[in-house]
Amino acid sequence: MRGAPGGRGDLPERSTPTPPGEDGHARGHTADENSGSVPERERLTAFPGHDSADGYGGHGAAAGSRGQHQVTLRSPAELADALPYLLGYRPEDSVVLVAVHERDGRGRFGGRARLGIPAQDDDWPAVAEQLAHGLVTGSERRGARPESMVAFFCQEPRHGESGRDVMERLRPLAQLLRLACGRFEVPVVEALCIADGRFWSYCCPGDRCCSGEGEAMGLPGTSVLAAATAYAGLQVRGTLRELRVRLTPWENAAAPEQEAALGAADSALLPRLLRDESRAEVAEETLGLAGRLLRRLADAPPVPGTLQADLRDDELVDQEEAAALILGLQDRTTRDRAAEWMEGEEAGPALRLWRTLARRCVGSYGEHAAAPLTLAGWVAWSSGDELEAREALAMALAADPDYLFARLLHQACNEGLDPESVRRCLRAEREDHAAPAAAGPGPRGRKDRTGPGRPGRPRRTRTEKGPGARAARRPAARSGARRRPHDSAPPAGQGPGRGTDAAGGKPPGGAVQGADRGSGGRVEAEEV
Repeated sequence: MRGAPGGRGDLPERSTPTPPGEDGHARGHTADENSGSVPERERLTAFPGHDSADGYGGHGAAAGSRGQHQVTLRSPAELADALPYLLGYRPEDSVVLVAVHERDGRGRFGGRARLGIPAQDDDWPAVAEQLAHGLVTGSERRGARPESMVAFFCQEPRHGESGRDVMERLRPLAQLLRLACGRFEVPVVEALCIADGRFWSYCCPGDRCCSGEGEAMGLPGTSVLAAATAYAGLQVRGTLRELRVRLTPWENAAAPEQEAALGAADSALLPRLLRDESRAEVAEETLGLAGRLLRRLADAPPVPGTLQADLRDDELVDQEEAAALILGLQDRTTRDRAAEWMEGEEAGPALRLWRTLARRCVGSYGEHAAAPLTLAGWVAWSSGDELEAREALAMALAADPDYLFARLLHQACNEGLDPESVRRCLRAEREDHAAPAAAGPGPRGRKDRTGPGRPGRPRRTRTEKGPGARAARRPAARSGARRRPHDSAPPAGQGPGRGTDAAGGKPPGGAVQGADRGSGGRVEAEEV
């Protein structure tokens, strides 16, 4: 693959998913492709860039086949169309960097990283440096340093702007990113701005091949790549914003009533959670209620559409039940037990329940959403949905940056670790505290293991500085300011976090936690 360190040169060709193999199943994901819809055995090959004439007809060139199961992308238009299939969703207000690995004159896409575009351009140098550093070093950790990069800048026009205005406004960010990648000696061979249904190339040498008004994007789902992806049984979702809505607390007329229910449950349960002698009883009550709600959700007939499905689930869980569960899950031992609903027929209803509870953490109880969001992220990851897993876990860390279980899972998911190691730990825990007298059948027909610990041995309560540690750090001037048990590091070999010890206890290297700096709400790398 040709390409100069300054960022000009050959563009990568993108091939489509391989159709199902002889066993009738689509191929799995490779180790360096941890997000999106890209299956294993996809390939890239080099093709000439903007200033070359051999074999490349410019931006309008058509795609052609190079093999029975390969579609070659010959133009930036096709590269722009490929972005949702690389990520598995349609990015908004985002800068996306994609690694390209070359082998015998052909290549393949590797890791991808996405950051929200900060509203303040003062933050752009740090974002460019973080994005380049995170993707290059992350690829090196996987043993494959990229030979080149492709960058995408996606943002819709502000009020009074045109798509061309967006392209010009983001040009300094594109240059900063190209320079940052150049410092790692990895050239950016193509950089596309996608706005208002059109795209522009920052690598184009002039008006010879690119219109100043940009080129129109094709209709979604009409390209050869889209057809091949659909044939492979892969799905491209909507936007991250649509996904986050399913996990975001209510802001409707029912929110004050839910907050009042949370206040009542807080007054009733918090004193019991703070006493060792009653904490086990609260755990049993919480897990018993969760088991009943899981069966209720599992028995409900399906409805079409995510919005209607979420509204139906909201109707199935009343305010008092949601409040009791949210408060009960603030105890870490109880939360760890709830994480055991993670696979098989239990996973679907569990994920729906945790989403429902996350939407109920309204008003002053926003920090309490860390527990159900972490459980939602864990079940999604365990079920193979890394996109929702990363979003849910990132939202959990936004609700409580000190929530260690979310931090460990988020890093493990981003680094492409296998969730089976965590599942094994939780299965062992489930077997350990199976009691002879179980409460009843669970969603999968098992006995409902809702006991607080192993028979004959009290389960240790794992708090860092006492149950009231978090309360000491939180203002209590208004009645809505609540306390909840602190989530702290588990002892070695204890709890589901032990399955992610390889990830360490640090936040993902690509994450910038903190203020609302972009139109997407936070600046955070999805994958490195």
